[in-house]
Amino acid sequence: MSAPAPAVQRRVLGVLTATQVLGACGVAAGVAVSALAAAALSGSAAVGGLAATAPTLGSALFAVPAASLADRRGRRPALVLGYGLGALGAGLAVLALAVRSWPLLLGALILFGGGSMAGLAARYAATDLAAPQRRARALSVVVWASTAGVVVGPNLAGPAGAAAGGLGLPEAAGAYLVATLVFLAAALLAGLGLRPDPLVLARESAGGAGCPMHGGVLTVPARDRRAAAWRQLRGQARLALAGIVLCHAAMVGLMSMTPVHLDHGGHSLAVVGVVISLHAAAMYVASPLFGWLADRHGRVPVLGLGTALVVAAAGIAGTADSGDAPQLALALIVLGFGWSAGVVSGSALLTESVPLAERPNVQGLSDLLMNLGGAGGGVLAGVLVTAGSYPALGLLVGFAALPLLVICALRALRAA
Repeated sequence: MSAPAPAVQRRVLGVLTATQVLGACGVAAGVAVSALAAAALSGSAAVGGLAATAPTLGSALFAVPAASLADRRGRRPALVLGYGLGALGAGLAVLALAVRSWPLLLGALILFGGGSMAGLAARYAATDLAAPQRRARALSVVVWASTAGVVVGPNLAGPAGAAAGGLGLPEAAGAYLVATLVFLAAALLAGLGLRPDPLVLARESAGGAGCPMHGGVLTVPARDRRAAAWRQLRGQARLALAGIVLCHAAMVGLMSMTPVHLDHGGHSLAVVGVVISLHAAAMYVASPLFGWLADRHGRVPVLGLGTALVVAAAGIAGTADSGDAPQLALALIVLGFGWSAGVVSGSALLTESVPLAERPNVQGLSDLLMNLGGAGGGVLAGVLVTAGSYPALGLLVGFAALPLLVICALRALRAA
């Protein structure tokens, strides 16, 4: 090893933090205009909904191939691929708006999801060289870095739209121009900064850890690696995966329908924007706290805490009148904290519950199921609110999370 692992880990965290800020900025800028742009091009609100879902679908589709690439060649090429796909998708979205083609825009937004996929994968890259007692904190720092991008990204849409108009492009194209630039910058930074590659270095430092490599490239067939990853989903790994998927699906479901509920209460878009902004801030800003708690008190208790917060948020939201914006804002803040605690502790638990040899593929499978869970949660929430009510959605989310809460509580008590 040419440099001590702690020094390399500090540099890795610095690079990942910077790429996460850039990537989150690009994702937030594009997502802010996607549904409106697609609806305007097609004249259909349904197409607008598809545009909002397309990046999530893309992130899910690319999660496993990117994980397989990381497994074979390291984190660096996988992250470069993800941000590169995001940049390509954003560039094609500009073209789609210029030629007024909503089918092309939908296809572009699937590629755009590569940027989201890279952001999710980066949290796992932070754990490769982390000491076990600091693994959750390392992961949480990368999650926390998304805060700046989520706040800055949507606010760049306006000035960028004006610049796009000066170039003769539709105003919405400005957000995708920003996304193209920041995704390219993130890809360049990952490509240049992650040297040595943290996963390759971790495996070499562990004496291969069951991963035969030659010149930094894994020599075991990819099919065998993926089969081994599926076999690892048992015990603590299964609990971690269930926690990640449930917290994410619950978050997407409640968050996506809360603006509709607020609209039924006669609130303005400004009020809706404030509520969603508070929710987004809660998702990321407290992640270092949950990382510290997970390292100090254990992954399972914090996963239980995250699940309990999701149950509490569902209860607060489900009992809120559509005119009660403060209570709904409180519900989404608690929901954001629950998501953060669940994803940070669940991701750390998943990472350390499987051998180093199988981690990338298991992590990719986790991101695939996480994104599918989010998409499914959003669709189910829309159907439930349309056929029933927003309180019914809150009731369903709360009861769906209770079994996981009980399991976490029992395992935490048993360990104590």
